[in-house]
Amino acid sequence: MRQTLTIAALIAAAAAPSLAQRGPEAPAPGPLVRENATEKVSEHVYVIPDHNVGMVPNVGIIVGTRATLVVDTGLGARNGQTVMREVQKVSRTPDLYLAVTHVHPEHDLGAGGFPAHTRMIRSKAQVQEIADTGLETARRFSGFSPFHAELLRGAEYRKADLVFDREHVLDLGGVRVRILVMGNNHTPGDQAFFVEPDGVLFSGDIVMSALPAIGESSTLRQWLASQERFEALQPRRIVPSHGPMGDASLIARYKALFQTARTRAAELKAQGRSLEETTSTLAAELQATYPDPRGRIAGTIRAAYNER
Repeated sequence: MRQTLTIAALIAAAAAPSLAQRGPEAPAPGPLVRENATEKVSEHVYVIPDHNVGMVPNVGIIVGTRATLVVDTGLGARNGQTVMREVQKVSRTPDLYLAVTHVHPEHDLGAGGFPAHTRMIRSKAQVQEIADTGLETARRFSGFSPFHAELLRGAEYRKADLVFDREHVLDLGGVRVRILVMGNNHTPGDQAFFVEPDGVLFSGDIVMSALPAIGESSTLRQWLASQERFEALQPRRIVPSHGPMGDASLIARYKALFQTARTRAAELKAQGRSLEETTSTLAAELQATYPDPRGRIAGTIRAAYNER
């Protein structure tokens, strides 16, 4: 039951549109990666922005002289094919690698649209998560609409060609990418990517402009440790899984939220307040500084309340 609740919460977070940027009357476009929208963000890094569309990731394309790495795929093979058309516009290197920030369908299940010679890189944690959960989340996504079902029809997780434990350094020729296992933050298989020497960090869902989607099995201790790892990298540009790109101020904002939540939750718990009472009180206190249109703040408060 705990795993089911966690997956449901994370799916709801992924599906929610950002009305603050689109406006309440704007129709929600389908979960399609936009073509002809690729932006160059540094010497070696290109991004296909999500344009604030739910269940569309910010897709990374990192180009070296010998090889190219794509980070995240979009939802289903149709989106993967769109990504590949964009890759062809910025790279003609002989070798192609694919890796994902986490294994949720909009990040991973577009791999079927990539060519056969693509080499898939996965951490052991991702391999294990796929073995544990299979296509359960994909089946839930397919239930959102006939269009979601169409995009995901026949989608499978691509088998890893290269599996690593904690960190893998990929030399693309003139640019190196550090692929970092981050522990269980948003998902058990979270990965981040730091591009050297560009100073670009692909942070996954671990830091974004939106509030964090924290699963029931994660802790604020883990989230804070991840922010500190990111901070130590001194990134000049942060590309989150979703939403606008930013800089190290995104990390500072998450750290401040977690520290405030831990302190106040501990105080309220010491006063004998229940989890429900603490959530109501603290959510009201945080609303002005951390607006919560997606209903995510309860997960942060719960994690803070349950810490020992």
